Amino acid sequence: MEPTESVTLPTGQLPLEGIRVLELGNFIAAPFAARIFGDFGADVIKVEKPDGGDELRDWRKTRGETSMLFRTLGRNKRSVVLDLRTDEGQAAVRRLAKDTDVLIENFRPGTLERWGLAPEDLKRENPHLIIVRISGYGQTGPYRDRAGFASAAEAFGGFRHLTGEADRPAVRPAASMGDTVAGLYATIGALMLLVRRGRTGDVGDGVVDIGLYEGIFSLLESLVPDYDAYGQVRMRSGGAVPGVVPMGAYPTGDGLEIVIGGNSNKLFTRLMRLAGRDDLADDPVLQTSSARQDREQELNTVISEWTSSLPLKTVQAELDAAGVPAGPVYDAPSIVDDPHYLARGMVESHRVRVEEEPEEIRFPGVVPILPGQRGHTRWLGPELGEHSREILTEAGYSEEEADALAGVGRETAEAVTS
Repeated sequence: MEPTESVTLPTGQLPLEGIRVLELGNFIAAPFAARIFGDFGADVIKVEKPDGGDELRDWRKTRGETSMLFRTLGRNKRSVVLDLRTDEGQAAVRRLAKDTDVLIENFRPGTLERWGLAPEDLKRENPHLIIVRISGYGQTGPYRDRAGFASAAEAFGGFRHLTGEADRPAVRPAASMGDTVAGLYATIGALMLLVRRGRTGDVGDGVVDIGLYEGIFSLLESLVPDYDAYGQVRMRSGGAVPGVVPMGAYPTGDGLEIVIGGNSNKLFTRLMRLAGRDDLADDPVLQTSSARQDREQELNTVISEWTSSLPLKTVQAELDAAGVPAGPVYDAPSIVDDPHYLARGMVESHRVRVEEEPEEIRFPGVVPILPGQRGHTRWLGPELGEHSREILTEAGYSEEEADALAGVGRETAEAVTS
């Protein structure tokens, strides 16, 4: 396979240049965390299994050999093929880890230990190594050995109990929130230890331990305190958030939708005046969130009648002028053509091979924006093993040894699957 099209953009010194990250990840959580490092200049080495590599390469693709999801999460990474079930592959990881700042993995607890890659083994050779461990339930506790995907973590963490309509079964969000939130926390943890290393010269135990369910549980605000303090067990409430009124998606006259947040006292007053209901705007009783919650259906009806009488652009303009937070309910075509997305660099166009010839494909931009040190996409998710020889020779292998090492993994995989 030919490599993906790379893109070089002018940039200053990126904040993570000089940091090396070794990603032993599959699917989303660890790759999401490692991508953040790569976006801001770190050298991210992605270790992939020989038989097809990261399974994300095959997700949600309708043509070509590599999914756009992998191209997105694999951007700014170099791919090396190693079979971690072999002595040779494990030895190669240990050699790579000697010159690594952060290692990120998302295997089930105990897997690294079985491969001779336990934190204590790796840190014996590199005491300054930071090891980020993402798993379903964390490295300790009675459920540590359970298999854990984001779907189970979102249920166990309480998120899915709150997601959906009250009279229907729990539903999942449209993106893998359990994975991505854990990936964010994993990155934060690693950066904390890098800061400590810069200040004190050591990283302590040097391990970041995050369970997928813990990241998603942390998003649920006062779910548990409300239960203890008020005896409240929050239930599914569709698009509404209990106690946050008025807020929701409202239809517009041209068949579209807009989400409006008018749930502070001042915003509520402004919104009611826009809707032509000065009586509600001036009602002192409605200047508390609890009173508005008691009349939620009435207030939503008032807002819907107003938004339904006007096209989306007019509703948005009037809300903007009044300072009421609102946003249109966008799909992909709306996003890629919106001038604000484009002005902020949140949509990038890159040439990538989907099938035969390179095509212009739009991808999400880099977050957060650091003026003067802005991260960017240097290249998209690479082909499987695209950088194997390069990475292994950097680690001290000869070209012949590097080629043979990559071959060891492939032969082992073929033997296992035959």
